[in-house]
Amino acid sequence: MRQAFVALHRWAGLLIAGFLFVSGVTGAVISWDHELDEWLNPQLTDARSAGQPLPSLELVRQIEARHPQVQVTFVPLAPEPGHSLAFGVDGRVDPATGKLVKPGFNQVFVDAASGEELGRREWGAVWPVTQENIISFLYVLHYSLHMPEFWGIDRWGVWLMGVIALIWTVDCFTGFYLTLPARRRAKELAQDETPAPPQGKGWWQRWKPSWRVRWKGGPYKLNFDLHRAGSLWTWALLFIVAFTAFSLNLYREVFFPAMSLVSQVTPSPFDVRKPADENQPIIPRLGFAQVLGTAGQEAAKRGWDEPAGSVFYTPSFGVYGVDFFHPEDGHGAGGVGHRRLYFDGLDGRVLGEREPWKGTAADIFVQAQFPLHSGRILGIPGRILISAMGVVVAMLSVTGVYIWWKKRRSRRASAAAAKPVQASQAAPPASADAAIRPLPETEAGLRR
Repeated sequence: MRQAFVALHRWAGLLIAGFLFVSGVTGAVISWDHELDEWLNPQLTDARSAGQPLPSLELVRQIEARHPQVQVTFVPLAPEPGHSLAFGVDGRVDPATGKLVKPGFNQVFVDAASGEELGRREWGAVWPVTQENIISFLYVLHYSLHMPEFWGIDRWGVWLMGVIALIWTVDCFTGFYLTLPARRRAKELAQDETPAPPQGKGWWQRWKPSWRVRWKGGPYKLNFDLHRAGSLWTWALLFIVAFTAFSLNLYREVFFPAMSLVSQVTPSPFDVRKPADENQPIIPRLGFAQVLGTAGQEAAKRGWDEPAGSVFYTPSFGVYGVDFFHPEDGHGAGGVGHRRLYFDGLDGRVLGEREPWKGTAADIFVQAQFPLHSGRILGIPGRILISAMGVVVAMLSVTGVYIWWKKRRSRRASAAAAKPVQASQAAPPASADAAIRPLPETEAGLRR
């Protein structure tokens, strides 16, 4: 039984090691995506003018007038002090071709006080990777590897990383089981370099060495202990990161349907609607101003005291969303996110709401997936923790491959050394005359 788990852990680990190394390194960086982006690109994110900010909807009108090939789909409603406003945009359908325009940018940065356009960029662009998009490049690399679209599907990378996360989730339990003390043969103990359990000691005394690192035991023992002890000390966090990665990447395909089978989940409009074709987006009949007016009334009915902080429109679903928060909380200040109202883009009716920590147990569990994965559920301390876990995941990937490589070399060397011995044992005993008699071909050569 144990050997089967050893094989399962070995091959699962080798399969996912490279992917986890990439996601670990990128995850350690993007925990601070907003801060790093501001540091790298002050020319885009810093305000240049002081004074009363212009209404965001007026800035939307100006952006669409300057760039008629795009429509604004994300509107920040109030700037953070000293910061610009970043508007999200999508291409419009070109009437001549019937296809969506690719404008080459999906973000427009505007000085809120003067209305000056500070710059544009393609968030998440694959190439070229520049100072302006390096953080977003790493962000998309983290969950999709930037795998290209083919067969009309652009989610191959998301699905691949979701499957990797699912294997990792299961492997968390396999690896944990292999750290538990067990009575094993001396040969097995020698193979994995685990110290023999002290005789006559309790179960914890026999498991205790698994939590320690032999810093002076040589390269192999150090890597082995870092892999085993490192995963034990951080096991709960590793499981949370693995499971939430699976739930986020395979949300529509696996996670939401599975949750719906075991508990009552309140679906969002994105869970019950199918996305439209990219080249046939749903054109809204209502504008941002009308939606925000209705949203303010609906929020007042519910007793929400936060102002509307942003509004977005998703052309593929025909859905508006209005988030309610104060400007300083725009990038997540802890918890499971902001209050939100959803509206139909064609008739303006309310499609649903999202209120943090409200709903069924399944609703709250679903709300917590991204905040848990990103650490934002605990604010700054949680983000520090998740950033450190990215380094741990990368370390476990490297040490796991190193352990396999060393054991493989050892097994091959042992097999090579055993072959001459086996051959000599298998050969029939020969007489003294036969031992010194030349081979036939040698005799022929001597005659020639």
